[in-house]
Amino acid sequence: MTQSRDAFEARLRQIGADRYHDKHPFHHLLHGGGCTPDQVRAWVINRYYYQHSIPMKDAAFMSRVEDPDLRRQWRSRIEDHDGTETNPGGIRRWLKLAEAVGLDPEYVSSTEGVLPATKFAVDAYVRFVREKTLLEAVAASLTELFAPAIHKNRIAGLLQNYDFADDSSLSYFQNRLKEAPKDVAFGLAWVLDHADTQEKQDAAAKALTFKTDVLWSQLDALHAAYVEPGRIPPGAWQPGTGLLDAKAA
Repeated sequence: MTQSRDAFEARLRQIGADRYHDKHPFHHLLHGGGCTPDQVRAWVINRYYYQHSIPMKDAAFMSRVEDPDLRRQWRSRIEDHDGTETNPGGIRRWLKLAEAVGLDPEYVSSTEGVLPATKFAVDAYVRFVREKTLLEAVAASLTELFAPAIHKNRIAGLLQNYDFADDSSLSYFQNRLKEAPKDVAFGLAWVLDHADTQEKQDAAAKALTFKTDVLWSQLDALHAAYVEPGRIPPGAWQPGTGLLDAKAA
């Protein structure tokens, strides 16, 4: 039976309440000041792979959209990450964070040290958006519904617990507090408008669940490799490498 608009929105929000990665032990460790400098660096390196893939995901989505109004609305997402003449963009802001934690931004942007599981998860998301219906692709982006809360907690936790944290190094998160509400308001309304059958509602809910799994699996990989000792897979970043100090030497 097709749910009412309000009931379906509540169903989507419950997915985030149950499954969003703000509940992952790694985030509790990070936000509470329990991460070592190398664990923070590992997070920055691996999260960069997700950040740099988001514009490619959005470009793949737009390449399939025939409605110019939808393309026009979606275009700002790419500009938010890639930047414009007046906006440095989220990717550059993330590399500023990398530099603040002592990493060589060139090393981070090379993605050489990214965990295999991170690559598999993020690449699966890009492929999902490229291959699934437009409704499923937009629904998968609705993890942004839950992002402002985690950004606020992260900003507060990092400022309280880590010397590298300041307005400059955390500018990515500060900026997303302004950008994400606009994106999610449009995306949520679009999904609620277009998921007008039970089959479509179920597909949209499944897509959002998939995206929460993508985010959760990245933190599982980080926790296994860098919190539980001795489990860094071959080819992944090794502490002591990719640092600004090493480049200077």
